[in-house]
Amino acid sequence: MTDTKKSCLTMDKMWQRHCPSPETVTLSEMACAYDGLVACLTQRDQPLVIKQLVSEWPLVQAARMGNESLCEYLLKYDRGAVVDAIRLPASADGRMFYNDDMNGFNFTRAKMPFKNALAALLSQQHDAMADTLYVGSTTVDTCLPGLLETNKIALASLNPLGTLWIGNKSRIAAHYDAPDNLICVASGKRRVTLFPPSQTKNLYVGPLHFTPAGQAISMVDFSEPDLKQYPRFERAIEHALVVELLPGDALYIPSMWWHHIEGTESINLLINYWWRDVPAYIGRSENVLYHALLTLKQLPEPQREAWRALFDFYVFDSDGARFNHIPLSKQGPLGELDENTVRQFKAWLVNNLKH
Repeated sequence: MTDTKKSCLTMDKMWQRHCPSPETVTLSEMACAYDGLVACLTQRDQPLVIKQLVSEWPLVQAARMGNESLCEYLLKYDRGAVVDAIRLPASADGRMFYNDDMNGFNFTRAKMPFKNALAALLSQQHDAMADTLYVGSTTVDTCLPGLLETNKIALASLNPLGTLWIGNKSRIAAHYDAPDNLICVASGKRRVTLFPPSQTKNLYVGPLHFTPAGQAISMVDFSEPDLKQYPRFERAIEHALVVELLPGDALYIPSMWWHHIEGTESINLLINYWWRDVPAYIGRSENVLYHALLTLKQLPEPQREAWRALFDFYVFDSDGARFNHIPLSKQGPLGELDENTVRQFKAWLVNNLKH
């Protein structure tokens, strides 16, 4: 780590200021036009910032006129939807996390009409000590039907899921998502800190089964990292990428990249799009990890190493010809998979899990 990063980390804790940004382009600099966005993103395994990708959205234009204009625009699409809202005391400085005993969380959840959440955000927009109010992971088509049709993006061939995230000051702990992700900032500012999957060990990840929002999170407080408790985090910082996104900007986050997201304004709104490169019938890759923890993790080390070799051969080896000695009709899950084959072997697996 450079001396600049070290002094920053030990003195004012603002280490993110000294981290490089992801590759950043404008639409005119992209190797493909806006209509070729899918081709540009699906070929990447690194984050990409696209400046002002959605600057022409009516949603972004409304937000630039002020918070009142933004909320008025959103309410045009509101059909009385009730959303999950998180409330967090101002003393937490926006950080949604565990409570001190780690037997719960430092925030509360409540159902409320979406219009009430907007009214609450507007009412406290000038209060620097306001409690955090956050509505996250809300499916746009359910909450605000028609909004995505008016504010389009050229991802239709991926059949992405569009979700909305709105609130005041917030800090979302570093986590990963299995799908690919494109986040588009409509209002406010978002600072995003990214780490490649290779840094998982250095991020001090918390429980898998007991999480604030479904995904395991880094236990490190990015605003004040404690290197005595989390010394390997210093290695993670060497690989960190940091970007501040303004209204109209977009950020592509590849599958499995860790990302920490901060909302810094009185109302911050982003819409993100999630998609997978495999059909939905393939299922959740996380289930493999959970089952391995219950079985392989318990074995003696020599046996775990043997299973590592088997996984390398059957799953991770890129030699597409390694099963050619087996007749196609007998390759089963070793060969090409269609929906019928997947469902057949899932049923076989479920039956085996009963024993």
